[in-house]
Amino acid sequence: MKNVFFSLSILILFSCSSEKKETTFNFTTSFEISEGTETATYAEVIEYYTHLSEAYTSISIYTMDKTDSGEPLHLVTFNPNRSFESEFSEENKKNIFLINNGIHPGESDGIDASMMLLRDFATGKLSAPENTIIAVIPVYNIGGALNRNSTTRTNQNGPKEYGFRGNARNYDLNRDFIKADTKNARAFKELFRSIKPAFFIDNHVSNGADYQYALTHLFTQHNKLGGPLGNYVHTSLMPQLEDSLQLKKWDITPYVNVFNRTPEGGFSQFMDSPRYSTGYTTLFNTVGMMVETHMLKPYKQRVEGTYELMKSFINIADKDAELVTELRKNAPLNYKTNNYYPIAWKVDSSKTSTLKFKGYEGEQIPSTITGTNRLKYDRNKPFTKELTYYNYFKASDSITIPKAYIIPQGYWNVIDLLKLNDIEFTKLKKDTIIETEVYAIKSYETRNSPYEGHYLHYKTTTTTLSEKTAVRKGDYIVDTQQEGIRYILETLEPSAVDSFFNWNFFDPILQQKEGFSPYVWEDQADIFLTNNPEIKAQFETKKATDPNFAGNWYAQLDWIHKQSPNYEKAHLRYPIVRVRE
Repeated sequence: MKNVFFSLSILILFSCSSEKKETTFNFTTSFEISEGTETATYAEVIEYYTHLSEAYTSISIYTMDKTDSGEPLHLVTFNPNRSFESEFSEENKKNIFLINNGIHPGESDGIDASMMLLRDFATGKLSAPENTIIAVIPVYNIGGALNRNSTTRTNQNGPKEYGFRGNARNYDLNRDFIKADTKNARAFKELFRSIKPAFFIDNHVSNGADYQYALTHLFTQHNKLGGPLGNYVHTSLMPQLEDSLQLKKWDITPYVNVFNRTPEGGFSQFMDSPRYSTGYTTLFNTVGMMVETHMLKPYKQRVEGTYELMKSFINIADKDAELVTELRKNAPLNYKTNNYYPIAWKVDSSKTSTLKFKGYEGEQIPSTITGTNRLKYDRNKPFTKELTYYNYFKASDSITIPKAYIIPQGYWNVIDLLKLNDIEFTKLKKDTIIETEVYAIKSYETRNSPYEGHYLHYKTTTTTLSEKTAVRKGDYIVDTQQEGIRYILETLEPSAVDSFFNWNFFDPILQQKEGFSPYVWEDQADIFLTNNPEIKAQFETKKATDPNFAGNWYAQLDWIHKQSPNYEKAHLRYPIVRVRE
């Protein structure tokens, strides 16, 4: 258990052994007072939860690590059976249900809905779950919440004022979970890996098309989650949630994954890679879902819908607590050494689902601004149509799971993130030679424009060599057979979509550090070819079959140099090696 929670358990001990003070604080939220047109400020949110924790022993508020704003992350819990031990101790038998709000503070629906939800649990208006502790991050992007305005959510129908999408350093925090460039992400990891939730909700507002629904759900992709746990999400949890909301007259549909076109042609499920919140939490077998309310619906309706959705989800999670605990416990059995592990996915068009979708007719009409066609929806023409939903994915690339990875000690930035994610490792006690698999970077593409502080690589391919590698005392051995195996594979396999390689952690290996002076190397190259007739034959064949090569004297000298012992071994060599046995 993290040190931060050791100190927090002492705070709980004190608060539980002291009589709670009565309060005159008004627990009617800003949202309710404004009749559904306003959202609470960050200061109001923290003040509200502070008073709520003082008034009810079932509520506690924790101060976590600082974010980029300079303000700390907070965690609020509802636990009516709070003991003298920390509710996050290893002995805790209840599942943790974590709710994240305000990752994009302009999408404030969850902030207000969670305030009312925890109040209603604390006051007894809602029945307390028996097997579940509810944990809420009041506002994740504090810097964005402090940057209030009423204009930047161009497409959104309320509230009157709201926060900004970028954080205090202008990062989109829902692209930062795997790379953790921000203090926000690092504080989240500390929190997440300490409480180890079984369920996770991230509250958002959508922006893609117009339709009749106020609520859409974006469950983590079930094939990617994998095994019986993924099957449970797809065949049990999702239908239960949809049915529960339907009974309460709240229609819901999967997240409408389209942009600037109508949904009638069908659409695919969103693939949440580990840069996103639910993609990251999935790596630790947490059942994750994003709530996506519809931006054009009135704010009051969106918040009330979020409230009802969280209520239904908590009820299902509480009912299925024992099942999910067992499924999560067994999930690592799917990731044994030498098993295949998918590192890239594509839509499986041979399997589809049919949605009875409630939309609005849309058409392309001439734009009075651009002179070209633009999309226009007609809300006077609602429809219910059967649409094709592509919600099955299959692996497009995979690797075999090694027994371990060895990380050179110089890559302290990688080690720091492994520590932050509770990944276990040991240090080599002496210099040694080990049989390993070594990757050479064969090809990759790079974004032409900046993306969240990086020029992201993609379509990375490698070649693999088996060799005896000299490793040093103090280098790190990371055994894959541990709880965080999926995090290890997704970050350390360079071809994985959100690998540390693709996020530029290893860009120095892409630059050759030593070269040659042509007037010197020319003579040495001649001797080298004479002494290596097989390489000379390859060289002559390449000149004869490749006109561009034949016409480029420097490319010829460079090619010979790369075949010689003078060529540096570190160029394009991925420094983290795999150990099979």
